[in-house]
Amino acid sequence: MDSAARDKMQPALPTGSSCPGPEWPEQERAEQLARGAALKWASGIFYRPEQLARLGQYRSREVQRTCSLEARIKSVVQSYLEGVKTGVWQLAQALEAVQGAREALGQARGLLRDMAEAAQTLEPLREQVEKHKQLQALSQLLPRLRAVPAVVAHTQTLIDARRLLEAYVSLRELEQLQEETCAPLGGLELPVFEGLGPLAEALGQAVEAAAGAAGQLAREDPALLVAAVRVAEVDAGRTTSLEQAPRDWRQRCLRALQQGLERVHFGTSLQPGPGALTEWLEALRVALPAELAMAEALVAPCCPPHYKVVQLWAHTLHGGLRRCLQQLLEGPELEEADTFTLLRWVLHVYQGPEMMGSLELGPEADVSDLEPLLTLENIEQLEATFVAKVQAKVAQWLQKALDGEVVEWGREQEPDTDLSGFYHSPLPAIVLQILEEHIRVTRIVSVSLQRRVHGMALSELSTFLRSFSDALIRFSQDHLRGEAVVPHYVPYLLATLNHQLALSSSVSVLQPEWVVPGVLAPVEAELDKLQKRICRLVLEALLAELQPLFAALPSRRWLSSPELLDDVCERTARFCQNFRHVRNPAVQLLLAEAERTVVLEYLSALMQGRLVCRGADERTQAAERLQHDAAQLQELFLGLGLEESVQCAPVLLALRELLNLRDPTLLGLEVAGLRQQFPDVSEDHVSALLDLRGDVSREQRLAALSSLRAGPQPSPPAGRRALFSLVPTPAPSLASCLPSGSCA
Repeated sequence: MDSAARDKMQPALPTGSSCPGPEWPEQERAEQLARGAALKWASGIFYRPEQLARLGQYRSREVQRTCSLEARIKSVVQSYLEGVKTGVWQLAQALEAVQGAREALGQARGLLRDMAEAAQTLEPLREQVEKHKQLQALSQLLPRLRAVPAVVAHTQTLIDARRLLEAYVSLRELEQLQEETCAPLGGLELPVFEGLGPLAEALGQAVEAAAGAAGQLAREDPALLVAAVRVAEVDAGRTTSLEQAPRDWRQRCLRALQQGLERVHFGTSLQPGPGALTEWLEALRVALPAELAMAEALVAPCCPPHYKVVQLWAHTLHGGLRRCLQQLLEGPELEEADTFTLLRWVLHVYQGPEMMGSLELGPEADVSDLEPLLTLENIEQLEATFVAKVQAKVAQWLQKALDGEVVEWGREQEPDTDLSGFYHSPLPAIVLQILEEHIRVTRIVSVSLQRRVHGMALSELSTFLRSFSDALIRFSQDHLRGEAVVPHYVPYLLATLNHQLALSSSVSVLQPEWVVPGVLAPVEAELDKLQKRICRLVLEALLAELQPLFAALPSRRWLSSPELLDDVCERTARFCQNFRHVRNPAVQLLLAEAERTVVLEYLSALMQGRLVCRGADERTQAAERLQHDAAQLQELFLGLGLEESVQCAPVLLALRELLNLRDPTLLGLEVAGLRQQFPDVSEDHVSALLDLRGDVSREQRLAALSSLRAGPQPSPPAGRRALFSLVPTPAPSLASCLPSGSCA
């Protein structure tokens, strides 16, 4: 297209018209700046007069510059106008092209509509073609399809005959035929193949049953076990084009192996009944190692290496045994014998060399890293149950032994003696044997159980000692009230002292090496209490015989005759004759307490104020009587075997000096000396002794008593026990009350 034609097609602009440009908001300011700049330039050029001559040159130069600028502006405007014309022409061309494309698309849409209608008319023909292809495929497979029912029946027969490999091959052929048939039929399943699912399940159950009886088959028919495992392994690599769920016969086979093993050893019918736990555990001790050895020798060669048969066997047996024991603990509470057997079996036998720790088993049979058969809570619960039941039985046994001993106390014969002549009873040996055996036996189970039983034994021994003490008190009360006839009351009390001594000397057998020192302190304290109670009962019996004699002391008859003390010594000697049947050191303790009791009763009689000396002769007689009585008591107990150093009779010699003093003004010195020897002597004791003298004035009494308060309280001599603090004194009479006393 030439320029003339192009110009003719392009729209023309009116002559003299101009396109209004965009408004310039600062045009006025720009003009002002331009005028200002021009004025500034002109004023600078024409500032001097000689420059005005060149005004023409400047004017012509500016005119030329203005013309040049106008020409350039015209050129730019002309170029712009040409570009606008070209753009308008191109837009017109594009509009024509769009309109042509729209018309073409309309025609194409009409053609497509016509083709769709034609395709719908061809759809029945397409279906007929597809059916023809399916019929053609079926016609080719028809001979094989006719044989499917017979093959299914034959395969079922093979399964029933446990010919698993042949059955699996036949099943796979049927499944391949099903896949070949399903592909051309577009996924359509034929009714002839409906029996394949049950057939495959029957084969899977046969494989599972064979795996469940792996132990028996490994011994009797290993070929069947191998066939079952091979079928499971081959089927694990099977791929199919059909949308079927995986059969996972390998996992079913492994589960069947485990379930069959658990069923053989831990089935419901094999659970131990009441009292049969020991036999059941013993049977497991023999059966489980034999099962592992059989698995390693017979089952493992029949299975692939990745089955890890020995490890599988060990873990399965361990898990089954653990669940079985947990069920056992959830049932009725075990008896103490079964509890003991179970703890020992779990903690020592199971992991020991007789079972899972046997050197004949390989490392695959190691179960030490698995969960323990019993948790710590289970073990603590079993230990607590065992200790509670044993404690109940021990308490029953000890009470029965104590009841038998109490019955013995009422016999008409004296207590039995041993070869040395000491009172003897099997009770202490029975008690300690019962407790020591339980502590010793639990050592083979665990240290924690032994500690529990040891604590229980000490607790029961303390309880037994308290019960023994209470029984003694009832025995004594019944005897004193006359409710029970006890021909040999004191001998049986002395026999119990020998029992206490035997327990004290042998209680150390209840203290193993691992026990911290001092753990027997509560038991030793109870033994000390029991000893003191027995001694008190014996001394009460002695007092019951001596008190009627001491009721006449002091008296005029006492001053003139030694008969009163002779009777006391005779009865005391006769009473203490039974002490020879008591073992040392208890016999020394009894003699010392008996001598102390006699002296205390003697002092108590002196303090009652029954006698007041009427002169110096009677005071001399009283002093001599005290000296004689002290010597007689010392001789008596020396003859009985009591050492002189522990006797209390010398206190009578100190009182003799107080009575024998002829100058009453020196009583203060004697009282101070008495206080130095016996710091527990009181003003009431001294006042009662001064009353016995009968010659002490009020001022002398005050002076003597003031010496008791003079100076610090002296310390008691080493090895000397209190005497006067245990001696009662009568209430002081008004005549002897001090002015500052409570009754003044």
